[in-house]
Amino acid sequence: MSPRLFTGDRLVIATHNRGKLAEFKQLFGMTPLQLTTAGDHGLASPDETGTTFLENVTIKALYAAKGTGLPALADDSGLCVDVLDGAPGVYSADWAEEARDFSLAIDKVRAAMLDKLGGADAWAAGNRRAHFISVIMLAWPDGHTEWVEGRAPGQIVWPPRGTTGHGYDPIFKPDEDSVRTYAEMAEVEKNAISHRARAFAAIREKCFKLKAA
Repeated sequence: MSPRLFTGDRLVIATHNRGKLAEFKQLFGMTPLQLTTAGDHGLASPDETGTTFLENVTIKALYAAKGTGLPALADDSGLCVDVLDGAPGVYSADWAEEARDFSLAIDKVRAAMLDKLGGADAWAAGNRRAHFISVIMLAWPDGHTEWVEGRAPGQIVWPPRGTTGHGYDPIFKPDEDSVRTYAEMAEVEKNAISHRARAFAAIREKCFKLKAA
């Protein structure tokens, strides 16, 4: 069965994060599409009770689509560390606790990795492989959904480096760059290779046939 195509001119991004809205606007580029957030429509954030990225993105996308009566685009993403058996994964934001303190979350990742690797002396030679994952879903008010997945492989570095980006960016060096972390890249550079950019490119190819404004 062919994927359903988006045919409207209004799309809700299932988030309350203005930064994420700005990122999606940049990814969509110069199109006549009107983008708003779930918060702009007065929707609260749904409880993300899933145990996988797909389950959580489905909750968010359908909640926004049914709550607004408009197609909605949602993503769920996180950092998966090999030696931690994929943690923090779907709980990446939870590791930052209620205050969303990602300095704390980064320290937790480092401590958990050191415990698994056998201490700081084993860090350099240890398995520091990781990847970011993003699952993006487009949902319609009638309950139909289309989804894709994007991954960005790399490794964890220490100490944290860089001041751009957000979340775990200061400790993640993607394979595409031999030196820099995500947080040391300009936004446009990161968006060219990130997990979310890859997932977005896939959903755009699958469901959007947009013309430039």
